[in-house]
Amino acid sequence: MILVMLGTQNNSFKRLLEKIDELIGKRVIKEEVIVQAGYTKYSSENMKIFDLIPKEELLGYQKQASFIITHGGVGSIITSLECGKKVIAVPRKHEYLEHVNNHQEEIVELFNKKKYIIGIKDVAKLEEAVKKIPEFNPEKYKADNSKMLKIIQDFIDPFWDASKKDHFKK
Repeated sequence: MILVMLGTQNNSFKRLLEKIDELIGKRVIKEEVIVQAGYTKYSSENMKIFDLIPKEELLGYQKQASFIITHGGVGSIITSLECGKKVIAVPRKHEYLEHVNNHQEEIVELFNKKKYIIGIKDVAKLEEAVKKIPEFNPEKYKADNSKMLKIIQDFIDPFWDASKKDHFKK
């Protein structure tokens, strides 16, 4: 089973589902496809499409999937990687009114550069990405929040006093 995750954006990502439907028709995708579509309205005889799926149920699908195709949302990508899944990520694009800006391109590019995922810039490359999945050996994802912790530490340090009971300088 292949899981497709479109997140919970209130904009459509119909382009991706149309391409997946085409690849099913061409027999490039032969497995069952389950879609968490969010606000994307699309119907197909080739896929099981749900608007929103409860978190625990979605996690179950993520664990069962042979691989995952997702929009460029960081949450969808990271939870899929944490499940140990191979991931193809496609960014939503502002020019198609799929998002407010193109930040998902940057997210997909970063995860792709680190070799955690197969990141593609457009749905036109999806067939090629699906064909690469069997041989794709992703790097193991490891969260790195050190930069964020440093920012917080630098912010707090001027006010922190370990010798005081409440720890803050007055």
